[in-house]
Amino acid sequence: MAFHEVDCDRWGDLERLFESRGGPKYCWCMVWRSMPKGAGQVTKKAALERRVREGVPVGILGYADGEPVAWCSVAPRGAYRAGLWGKSDEDADGVVWSLACFFVVRRLRRRGVARRLLGAAVAHARSRGASVLEAYPVDPDSPSYRFMGFVPFFETAGFRKVGVAGSRRHVMRLGLERAGDLGSA
Repeated sequence: MAFHEVDCDRWGDLERLFESRGGPKYCWCMVWRSMPKGAGQVTKKAALERRVREGVPVGILGYADGEPVAWCSVAPRGAYRAGLWGKSDEDADGVVWSLACFFVVRRLRRRGVARRLLGAAVAHARSRGASVLEAYPVDPDSPSYRFMGFVPFFETAGFRKVGVAGSRRHVMRLGLERAGDLGSA
């Protein structure tokens, strides 16, 4: 697998992945990003594309045999709405990055793709100057927010719980200066 940041040259690949069968075209990964009220699918897509065209980090794509097959929304925490991480306003210097969601095509699930995607997200955030990567997973029996991952997955990767956001999401952090081999994917 190969992993690449979504930029203008890769927008078409993100579009193809999101619009594929089972893809997240219903939200265009704008749930935690600021949007006008009542924005529809086309507006969400256009808003995400505008961010990409403006050079705003939105995430990374995973490729298998040159085909986009996985997505991870990972960007500076300030790129998301405050409700994502709960009540903490720590991050005055922009060193905290947030991992908001994952998507892996169905045929590749349960094959370690998410773990490799997480490793690539860690490496990407570190390379862009982040010193902390924050994630907001839920417990495995959660009825919602499952696209954000599960607590045990992040615990295994070395993240530690530091708080809660809302009624289901845990705030978990990984210090990138000690991320070990996780970021070498």
